[in-house]
Amino acid sequence: MDIALPEAKPPVASYVPFIHMNGQLLVSGQLPMQDGAISVKGQLGGNVSLEDGQAAARLCALNIMAQAKLALGDLDRITQLLRLNGFVCAAPEFGDHPKVINGASDLFVEVFGDKGRHTRIAVGCASLPLNAAVEIDAVFAID
Repeated sequence: MDIALPEAKPPVASYVPFIHMNGQLLVSGQLPMQDGAISVKGQLGGNVSLEDGQAAARLCALNIMAQAKLALGDLDRITQLLRLNGFVCAAPEFGDHPKVINGASDLFVEVFGDKGRHTRIAVGCASLPLNAAVEIDAVFAID
């Protein structure tokens, strides 16, 4: 698929990037980091377009996969993506949160096929860490 995963980044605060527990891998919220910086900053419905928000969500997904690979050694250990929690920094009148998070959802299905289909939420909020436009976390079933 010619998709290169970024290097998994260390946490930016007091938490761990992932936890294994009871056949699951929980990956902490990932921001749209690229080359060591937030690539999409601001608010959807403000200075960030829907397309840029979707690109930010896709970067979050790539960063989630990078953390999963670091945690597991091999993404083939993933048996199912169970849940995505997507947070969109949005102006009060913005209502296309699900379309933004589709940037991540679509990539997971593209990469994992049916194992990438998942439950999820797409929530709007007033701000996110480091002024990121999007943050997404994930829960995987693993072998």
